Amino acid sequence: MRDRIVTGIVLSGILLFVGVVDSFFLTWLFLGIVYLISIYESLKLYKLPLEANFYTVSLLLWVVAPFIQNSIYLVLLIGAIFLGLLAYFPKKIREVYFLPYLYPTVPFLSLLELYRNFGMEILAWLLVVVSSTDTMAYFVGRAIGKTQFSPTSPKKTLEGVAGGVVSATAIGTLLGLLIFDFGLLYLLFLSLTISIFAVFGDLFESYLKRKANIKDSGNILPGHGGILDRVDGYMLSSMVLLAILNW
Repeated sequence: MRDRIVTGIVLSGILLFVGVVDSFFLTWLFLGIVYLISIYESLKLYKLPLEANFYTVSLLLWVVAPFIQNSIYLVLLIGAIFLGLLAYFPKKIREVYFLPYLYPTVPFLSLLELYRNFGMEILAWLLVVVSSTDTMAYFVGRAIGKTQFSPTSPKKTLEGVAGGVVSATAIGTLLGLLIFDFGLLYLLFLSLTISIFAVFGDLFESYLKRKANIKDSGNILPGHGGILDRVDGYMLSSMVLLAILNW
């Protein structure tokens, strides 16, 4: 428990520093470090070899991303190259090798695009909605949870998830009214949608861990597990948020 608390305080301090400074370079650097660690953890989830090629391509992609108008298009480029290599080297390359460039790559590029196009406020809002979903789901689930939400994550309860989503929707809407120029109904829809996808982002990472037969994605965060264990709620929700805001 002590390790968990200390790690939580350190992480909160880092996030606060990055948020207050609000520098594109610092945000890009911070997200990039987290992204590369996530790539390492994803290789274990996909049961892929820990080869330098994955890190080289990921690093190159992240370095180039700021110079591309929409960095997510880089994934399309990598996909086209990958399909060509797959056809040319059918015995050396497997289809599963592309998975790390979908998850977690697309979510992290989505976070970068959210910051670049909508500022630190949108990342702060996303942080509040996702963390509220997770926190309230935990407390409501402990208090009244009885019905299993999904066999993928046996400890999650339907009551807890519902409590988390309702609470996060209310919190996200109220916060949004303070910092955004959005209407009430739009904020209700946005908060509800992002909260729901935060739940399924967490569920998807649980699915990957069950498939890989591992408890945590890593051990870099004492008391918390791996990076993907901490950011799973932001993975799907960041992509959905970017899509909605650009609709």
